[in-house]
Amino acid sequence: MTLMTSKPTVAVLGPGGIGGLLAALLSRSGHRVICLAREATAHTLRSGGIEVRSRQFGDFTAAVEASTELREPVDACLITVKQTALDTALTRVPPAVLGDALVVPLLNGVEHPATLRARYRPDRVVPGVIRVESTRLAYSGTGPVVIEHGSPFAEIDLAAGTAPRSHVETLAAALSAAGATARVTEDETTALWAKMAFLAPFALLTTRYGAPLGDIRTRHHEELESLVAETAAVSRACGAPVDPAQALARYDAFPADAKSSMQRDAEAGRPLELDAIGGALLRAADRHGVLVPVTARLVRELRAAGH
Repeated sequence: MTLMTSKPTVAVLGPGGIGGLLAALLSRSGHRVICLAREATAHTLRSGGIEVRSRQFGDFTAAVEASTELREPVDACLITVKQTALDTALTRVPPAVLGDALVVPLLNGVEHPATLRARYRPDRVVPGVIRVESTRLAYSGTGPVVIEHGSPFAEIDLAAGTAPRSHVETLAAALSAAGATARVTEDETTALWAKMAFLAPFALLTTRYGAPLGDIRTRHHEELESLVAETAAVSRACGAPVDPAQALARYDAFPADAKSSMQRDAEAGRPLELDAIGGALLRAADRHGVLVPVTARLVRELRAAGH
């Protein structure tokens, strides 16, 4: 097993809104960062770097390395693609090359860790959750990849589980030193469902009504409360207690104009993570016999709309 240094080398699979932000922050703080993406994106990253526009972190441009495939060992690989692109994207990270590096998925949903443990060393998969609003802007054809970070925070929880805790703590410290707020937790079920309890209502309602969070908090508050209660009930059944009041309070910390990534995908005509979020929630509810009528209706309406 390699000893992770205080400046771990990090690969980022999927340098979009989240991956691009973390890659830029880590690069700015002195880490070697290798972004893995399609050739066109990799070329743009190599030539122009990543430009971040952020009220919290300031405006800056960071240089990163970029390739279409991981070709050398790294200390950690952040997986920040959308769930809809996960299977295809993982071909860029050969298990033999990755070796004993930490595999850190920062994906939406609760079902992806099993996919990653089937492909990579199970004891090196460190499921994480990130709370942030960050978007990669459309490429203009010249210049850097541009990331717009809108939330006044970027919070990361890493579930150590069976991974070497010292390695996970070193990565968390590196992310925190780079500007994010990262912490290590023991229970991945609790971490993943705490995120789901916030994300599912936010994503389903903003996408269903095509409205930002401020409108959802006011015009659709009753549905928001119902969704939070349903998600919390499923979470409890899965062994991860969630406080609905605390989940509701989290929405107030987000700007009124905040949009979910699912809503942005819908607006851009991209595939939605509806199955990874709404579908996973319905499957978990069904397994545990929890009634979730509002969730079921919203997922049904979104699917009927062609999503």
